[in-house]
Amino acid sequence: MSSLLTYGYLKVLATLLRAVVSFLEFVTRRPTPRPTDIRYIASRDPGRTIKIHVYRPRQATAGPSPVLINFHGSGFLLPQHGYDEEFCQTICQQTHHTVLDVQYRLAPEHPFPAALNDVEDTIRYVLGRDAEFDRSRISLSGFSAGGNLALAASAVLVPPNTVRAVLAYYPVVDMATDAASKVAPESKTPVIPVPVSRFFNRCYIPAGFDKRDPRISPQYADPDRFPTRMLMITAAADSLACEAEVLAQKVEALPGRHVVWERMVGCTHAWDKRTQAGTPEREARDRAYALAVNMLNGI
Repeated sequence: MSSLLTYGYLKVLATLLRAVVSFLEFVTRRPTPRPTDIRYIASRDPGRTIKIHVYRPRQATAGPSPVLINFHGSGFLLPQHGYDEEFCQTICQQTHHTVLDVQYRLAPEHPFPAALNDVEDTIRYVLGRDAEFDRSRISLSGFSAGGNLALAASAVLVPPNTVRAVLAYYPVVDMATDAASKVAPESKTPVIPVPVSRFFNRCYIPAGFDKRDPRISPQYADPDRFPTRMLMITAAADSLACEAEVLAQKVEALPGRHVVWERMVGCTHAWDKRTQAGTPEREARDRAYALAVNMLNGI
């Protein structure tokens, strides 16, 4: 199949999948993002900008603000910018961090490394604004595919010690291993069906790229390159849990590291986006977000 026909095939399926997800979002009434500000920053590509939701801390400090740059989940192809509204609000209300929630490019229209380029451009933007952001307190966070981007960026894209902490929630860290061989600790039925996982990967990774490239699979990055502070949150009924925990343990084994990793019992992939008050899932979400607050506050 020619590259043009392959792209057309992937584009049609991605459009159908997005339509289904959009309908489900309408039915479940996802939270409306309420950022303090919306900013458009320059991309490396001429004439293009990157959209960012800015959340300012309730208790701002004098001088440059510590900053958390967040990347939403997407499977690398679903337009879910704004899904992390409750997480972003929690961070800006309970820490002194400004939160930048980034809308990165999606596959198959923009396969690897487009999303990672947007991540790098955003980090460079922050590094270039000394008067606004504290360069010594830049942290990255991400959910699912966004967790992959945060981990890859912290270990590969920037010099050591550029990023103070990385916070990853149920990230995919090993895209070289086929989804069929990944089993959740608490369930043998994957929340994301194997064909869908394979489709996500096929859209994101163009032919000819090594799936063990640490920019694609952070599992294969040098553990020494990750920030000294790491939070890894996994879900017990998620087939991505084990690979993320292996990465956290590798980094934890190094001297001088502060690594917190926790598996949320009874929870599935992306469980925190659809919890109800008074349920175990809501308690797990609140704990998972509180661990992020503690990590950023230096606890």
